[in-house]
Amino acid sequence: MKSLRELYRVGRGPSSSHTMGPQRASKLYLSQHGDAKSFRVTLYGSLAATGKGHMTDIAIQDVLSPVAPVKIVWKPEEFLDFHPNAMMFETDKGEHWTVYSVGGGALSEGNNPTGILPESTNVYDLTHLVDIKNWCERYGRTYWEYVDKCEDSSIWDYLQMIWETMQEAVERGLEGEGALPGPLNLQRKAFTYYVKAKGYRQSLQTRALVYSYALAVSEENASGGTIVTAPTCGASGVMPAVLYHLSRGHGFSDRKIIHALATAGLIGNIVKENASISGADVGCQGEVGVACAMASAAASQLFGGSPAQIEYSAEMGLEHHLGMTCDPICGLVQIPCIERNAFAAARALDSNLYAAFSDGKHSVNFDRVVEVMKQTGHDIPSLYKETSEGGLAKSIDDFPIYDPTNNY
Repeated sequence: MKSLRELYRVGRGPSSSHTMGPQRASKLYLSQHGDAKSFRVTLYGSLAATGKGHMTDIAIQDVLSPVAPVKIVWKPEEFLDFHPNAMMFETDKGEHWTVYSVGGGALSEGNNPTGILPESTNVYDLTHLVDIKNWCERYGRTYWEYVDKCEDSSIWDYLQMIWETMQEAVERGLEGEGALPGPLNLQRKAFTYYVKAKGYRQSLQTRALVYSYALAVSEENASGGTIVTAPTCGASGVMPAVLYHLSRGHGFSDRKIIHALATAGLIGNIVKENASISGADVGCQGEVGVACAMASAAASQLFGGSPAQIEYSAEMGLEHHLGMTCDPICGLVQIPCIERNAFAAARALDSNLYAAFSDGKHSVNFDRVVEVMKQTGHDIPSLYKETSEGGLAKSIDDFPIYDPTNNY
């Protein structure tokens, strides 16, 4: 598995696969073809279907148009074999490059490497949670110590930066006002939830505050603000909400928090390695579901969970999101994405609590759920996987029908 640096990325929303990935691909292509007189970028499948709502064209043009004119071609009904998020870059000289945005801002050249993508090395020798758990139990360690064993020492400074970025996103989001970009005219809710939470007694206040923190980051993401992929932009509100709440409400130190970030990163990395974190590939279970599993593991560790209890907590976080579709209204990362972040953050805390009452023994382990999630995702029809062709995206007459050729 790759370094946690490739899972936790700092960037601008609203989508890691539709915004961050294409922008990174544009920069790489430009580095090879800086003398081009014009560019043509063809977007395929899910990348084209909801590209306007995710500002894919803007992300590409911001990089290429200062150098030469850019033509964007949309082919939402054409899916390439390797991944639903495909794009082909061309210059006026006929030089072309096909690349795939595979989730979390990561790119792949599929089965045809060209050398344009920089090589990244594997730093983790174990790629299944059962094996890592066995290592922890054998040596009397916990998951973050396995991260410490595999990564170089600078990973802790990197995770400290990630934690600081998450906190800043929460705090900016709580200060945000007005409607989010796009035709839905969706009003920001984070501050309202935060203020109302302060008026409730402690037993209700806790849950409401978690909602407000998740809304804050998700609304920042939807408005193109700076967030952390955890594991994606669309699910970026879950981890910060849980960690911010636990740091403020329970007094956990930054050191404890970044150790929890490391453990959560292992969970996300395992799914990324063995299945997918791309909504276009496996549905929202690969985004919000994985984020919930990550946050569940982080919370369990902070509250003193054993390796078995942490694994159980992560397993529940993912298992109870199996089959979740990705069907954003108008192709925007707003409805139902923002609410899902809030509910997943709360479910992560529930998963931790449930696991804490157990001895960690259970019937279906995390790795098996990852396998099932992958298979389930591939069985879900494409109209329920980030194309806005079915499900919630087509169920409400009050909202405009998504058209990838519209400019919002």
